[in-house]
Amino acid sequence: MPLLDQLTQLTALTLVLLIGAAFLAGWVDAVVGGGGLIQLPALLTGLPGDTSTATVLGTNKLASAAGTAVSAATYVRRVMPVAATAIPLVLCALAGSAAGAALASLIPRAWMSPIVLVALIGVGTYTLLRPAMGLVHEPRHRGRSHVLRAGAIGSAVGFYDGILGPGTGSFFIIAMVVVLGYGFLEASVHAKLANLTTNIGALLVFGLQGQVWWILGAVMALANITGGYLGARLALRLGSRFVRVVFLIVIAVLAARLAVDSLALLQ
Repeated sequence: MPLLDQLTQLTALTLVLLIGAAFLAGWVDAVVGGGGLIQLPALLTGLPGDTSTATVLGTNKLASAAGTAVSAATYVRRVMPVAATAIPLVLCALAGSAAGAALASLIPRAWMSPIVLVALIGVGTYTLLRPAMGLVHEPRHRGRSHVLRAGAIGSAVGFYDGILGPGTGSFFIIAMVVVLGYGFLEASVHAKLANLTTNIGALLVFGLQGQVWWILGAVMALANITGGYLGARLALRLGSRFVRVVFLIVIAVLAARLAVDSLALLQ
């Protein structure tokens, strides 16, 4: 389908709402991750009903990758990543994401909301029941043990990002807080680097398959970049406690939204 013909299938209101969703998703993703849980449902609703799952995911990745790149750069200028965490996390996340993206076409669109909802409820409940978790940066494990755990987090969450995607940043953060003992802010820095890598890996696969609406994705990317920049600056200024509060709010709101979507599918 010609690039300009893709946009003619959308109304002006739909385009405005998609741009707004991309801005909000960029802000949320920069602070706590999970911006895809705003942007992806917007695309699922806004794009024509016959659009394939892979095309929805590919267009989402284009916008997300741009915003994540800006927020990652903003974080790294203020908080230096740890090489022993970042390198295995990023490399394994790239491989996992590419593998997941290659299988994404096998997931029916109707399954996406229920799957993400279950994962989200688990993460939110775990975080809520541990009020002190992630407020202090106290890394656990060293040497080979640390590297292997970081690589395992990258592979698992990266695969999820490639095959589904929404909530990836949140899952990276909570995994590093729980498994590695990182504070929310420090985990966010590494999550942005890993999430950027998974977005690029999945986008390459979707792009080669011709499953991206490039013009719409580029327009949404500009909005996502703006939101990502503003969100990263705010998180750096207010620290881990602020990130944790926003994390829980976002999880609760998005879980409620996905629950409504899942119930609608059953009716």
